[in-house]
Amino acid sequence: MMPENDSPSPSTSNTTVIQAASAKRLSPWLLVAIAALAVAGWQWFETRQKLVGMQQELGRRLAEFDTAGKEEHGAQKQIREQVDALQARLGALDGRLTEFQGQSATLQGLYQDIARSREEVALLEVEQSITLAGQQLQLAGNVPVAVLALQTADAQLAHLDRPQYLPLRKAIGKDLGRLNALPFVDTPGLSLRLEQIVLGVDKLALATSTRPEKAADTEKAVPVLPWWRQTGEAIWDEVKGLVRIQRFDREDTALLAPGQGYFLRENLKLRLLNARLALFSRDQWTFRNELKVVQDLLARHFDANDKAVQAAQATLRQMTATEINVELPTLNDSQAALRNLRQGKEKR
Repeated sequence: MMPENDSPSPSTSNTTVIQAASAKRLSPWLLVAIAALAVAGWQWFETRQKLVGMQQELGRRLAEFDTAGKEEHGAQKQIREQVDALQARLGALDGRLTEFQGQSATLQGLYQDIARSREEVALLEVEQSITLAGQQLQLAGNVPVAVLALQTADAQLAHLDRPQYLPLRKAIGKDLGRLNALPFVDTPGLSLRLEQIVLGVDKLALATSTRPEKAADTEKAVPVLPWWRQTGEAIWDEVKGLVRIQRFDREDTALLAPGQGYFLRENLKLRLLNARLALFSRDQWTFRNELKVVQDLLARHFDANDKAVQAAQATLRQMTATEINVELPTLNDSQAALRNLRQGKEKR
């Protein structure tokens, strides 16, 4: 049994109540302090972690910088070695360059000598071309060959491309203009036509050797005759063939003895060859005279009805009317310009 006076006293009860009330009044500040302490701790921890990370990153970068510095030092050493090698090569190249410059000066002198030699050779060829053109005009009257020679000389001067050759090119151009303005004479064509007539002379029919063709038998078929009559008619035909009666429509036809036809044809050939030589030498009078003689011989001694004779006569008449004697110009301008050029080079 508990005693009756176990109940707390009034003073003790009051003290407990005061302590509980005080505890209730102080508890919010305590919470704030605890929270502030927790935040401060968390910030300290986080800051420490960041500092640790920064220290690690700094250490890593310092290591990298150290490695890069070592590599850079090695690279600088390698670069210095390469620069030294390049300087050595540059010195060798300078020596070679000096040697090359000396060789280049020698080669330049040789090239100039060769160029002058080539120029002299080209000038000689130009002079030969102009001389050939003059000879072809004066001796043979061959205008196409003269034009070709002058064109060749002008092309050679154009290839040299020097201003001192312009007067000579100008003179050559004037001479070419005069030659190109000349009337065209087809000398090779006329020569070929004469040659064709010469080759066909042996096939021309003579007037004295032509015989009248037998008339075609238009009568009705003759009845078969006895053998003795056929034999008699055959013998009579042979007898009639021994004598020939021929009528000439022209009274001045010259009769030729047997074998004279050969000499007549050879005479025609000689006349035609003389006409051909006159053509090449631009001899107008001899050319026409020989062609007229050939036409007269063809008219007198050859069959005018023969187609080959008619074609030969037509060709001869056409060639007789052709002008072959053209007044040819001289090449005085080109030759004078060439002499002036030569004199100027000799003075130098």
